[in-house]
Amino acid sequence: MSDLIGKVALITGASSGIGAATAVLFSRLGASLALTGRNEVNLQRTRDECMLVLHAEAEQPLLVIADLYSEEDVARLVDATVKRFGRLDILVNNAAIVEFDTIETTSLEQYDRIMNVNVRAAYQLTMLCVPHLIETRGNIVNVSSIAGTRSFTGLLAYSVSKAALVQLTSCTALELASKGIRVNSVNPWLVMTDPQTSRDVR
Repeated sequence: MSDLIGKVALITGASSGIGAATAVLFSRLGASLALTGRNEVNLQRTRDECMLVLHAEAEQPLLVIADLYSEEDVARLVDATVKRFGRLDILVNNAAIVEFDTIETTSLEQYDRIMNVNVRAAYQLTMLCVPHLIETRGNIVNVSSIAGTRSFTGLLAYSVSKAALVQLTSCTALELASKGIRVNSVNPWLVMTDPQTSRDVR
């Protein structure tokens, strides 16, 4: 795999699962990282794991405790990243919440909560990061889900949110290609982060 020496990456949902694993890999490859999540203890754990493999050319990770449900927190995250590193090369929209529901059981409050974190936050982050990514001809990676491309029962609002993220990826890829920004999504399914205690559903 190519190295990421000299690159700066912002990774959301970095306190566990796919986000944490991505952070460790990017640290090994030489990227300087801005990591965000809601759980400070878990985010510190991710930073500790990154420090164990940190490339000599990379700076220590920046931790930003933030709730992506909050517009102010999202804006603060981008500002803190650019202030610390002076640039941005990679945005990884990974943060997501999953709740099990059906059309008969989903409340509008639940729907709004899932859509705000899984889609609206990624939309806002992308908007705010694009000017910086144009300067570096950077990359955006959206972590969607197979649930965004196939139908399942019991995951209605989550599946709708991930389908929206697929379209966000496709549309922004077309819009930003001429500016040198690549936009892609990955669509995993069930990802075991700790078989004894937890799991990520993507």
